Formats: sequence, C-alpha cells, structure tokens
Amino acid sequence: MPYRKKLIFLLSLIGALSLIFTASLIFNPQSSGARSALYVWLDSKPALRISQIVISGAAEKTELVKINDRWFVTYNGREYPARQLRVDDFIAVFTARAAWPVRSTSASSHARLGLENGTGTRVTLYGENTSLLDLLFGSQNGREINVRRYGQNEVRYTDSSAASYITSPVRSWFNLRLIPESEDGRIAVDSVQRLSVYTTVAHLAGAAHPAGAASIVFSRRNREWTVSGAQITNPDQNSIDSYIRSVLNAEGEDFNTEMSADSPVLTHSRIVLELGDGSVRTIRLSEPDESGKCFAHVTGSDFIYSLSSWTAGRLFRNFAEFEKQ
Repeated sequence: MPYRKKLIFLLSLIGALSLIFTASLIFNPQSSGARSALYVWLDSKPALRISQIVISGAAEKTELVKINDRWFVTYNGREYPARQLRVDDFIAVFTARAAWPVRSTSASSHARLGLENGTGTRVTLYGENTSLLDLLFGSQNGREINVRRYGQNEVRYTDSSAASYITSPVRSWFNLRLIPESEDGRIAVDSVQRLSVYTTVAHLAGAAHPAGAASIVFSRRNREWTVSGAQITNPDQNSIDSYIRSVLNAEGEDFNTEMSADSPVLTHSRIVLELGDGSVRTIRLSEPDESGKCFAHVTGSDFIYSLSSWTAGRLFRNFAEFEKQ
C-alpha cells in the first residue's frame, strides 16, 4: 500500500510540473516572441514544383532553370550546368523554418530599409510558369538583410548569410566540374572501372610509347587497381584512388566561348574514364601554355573549360607517385 501511494504521488507531481512548464511557454512573452520569429516563406510541397529561379540585382540578373531534374544557368543565350547543391541550399533558405523576426509592418519603412520597388534585389521562384514566391531583399546596415514579399508591407530580417546567394555573381552558380554529375555524388570513385591516360609529356610518361598507346591504364579488379602501360610493380591503392578522385572532381576556371568542341587544339592529351554503367567519358586537352594553363572538352558536352595550371598538373601526375614505397 505505501508503494501505491508513493507511485500516485509521483505521477501527480509529474503531471503538475508538466502543466506548469506548458503554461510558462504559453504565457512567457520572450518564449512567444521566439516562436513568432520562426518563419517559413514557402511550404515544402509547392517547393517541389520550382523549375525556375530569377535573381534580379542592381548589377546583373541571374536565371536558373530546371531541365530534366538538373539545374542550369541561363547566360548569354546559353544554358550552362549549375551547381546542384548550391541551388538546393538556396531553395532551403525559403523552405526551412528559421529565425526571420518581424522588423516592420508599415509601408513607410520600405525606403529606409532598402525595400522600395525598384531597389534592392528581387528573387522570384517559379513553378510551371506561376510565381510561387516573390521577395525583395534589401540591407539597412550591411549586417542584416531585410526581406518582404513583393506587394506586401510586412518586413522581416535575417543575418547576412543569405546575402552570399543574392549578391554573388552569375559565375558563382556555374558547375565548372569537367564531370558535372560528380558534384552531387552521382559519379564516385567506385563507379570507375578503368581510367586510361594518353599523354606525350615525356617526364610524366617516363618513357616513349607507340603512337595511339595509353601511357598508363588503371583497371579495377576485385576492388583493387592493377596498372599497365607503366613500370609500376607495387601499385599504391590509396594514391590511385586519390588521383581518380581528383580527375572526377577537376574544375575549370571558366567556360571558354570562343573555341568549338571539334577544335584541333584539343588533341594534345586525353583521359578516358570507363564507368560501371557502360558509359565512357573522354576528357580531351590542349597543350598547356607557358603558364601551364590549358583547355579541356568532355565527350557528350558542348562546353569548353579553361583550366588553371594547378588543375592541369593534377590531371597528369608523375607515374612514380603510384608506386607504393
């Protein structure tokens, strides 16, 4: 019996404490203010329909379009691959519930907060040619970003982290990876079954090779790499994995718009990747200039990439690096 009374007492105490805690959340002004500061601009369900994003700033206009579930940047009349993860993160700014406290509800504050029509940056998210979200961004002091829905008076604000998306140049949205799908993990090192390097650079090859022969070939066998075409007696598996990863993740500095994919310049060297799904990607490169920079083209793409000397150097390694010490 004493045990039963003790149990009833403890359960009653827990219930009373729960009621007190709930009441404190409901009637505490600070707690209420914190909840009201949390806000979401666009529900996740309509966000799935987003197929176009337009960022109109004072200096330039950025337009992103979704084609076959992939994002592209419309620039100078062409569509360039966009950084998929960056676009996803940008959309998440509006679909995630976060701190967006109310700063003003009066239209008279718009000029002071940089949110008059025709000023600031306008961000519009479209789905099926319909505007899903239309916002104006402005800054009052450079540290915080003010936001209001286009055509409405209420102004909310956030810290300057959102500014990295709306104030960055168009090129910051470009996916300049030679293999664009590697950016979001669609092509990983494990996807590569064979990688062949064709180069005439003597100090990399280590020896002369017959015309048309690969300087070095890495082939996957039983989860390990075998090497042919070069005198590698004890292949360093980690070094080979690292090298293939650097090829998959190689990025250009910019797109070249003056050279075509069939240019004879792009015949100096090439790297061939054979993937597990049966597809083949061939990276064709020009001869490096005096600074080590070169141009590259990947089969199946209409784009020419300009590569820095650092990137070009990582594509063509000294074969001795693949010998385990």
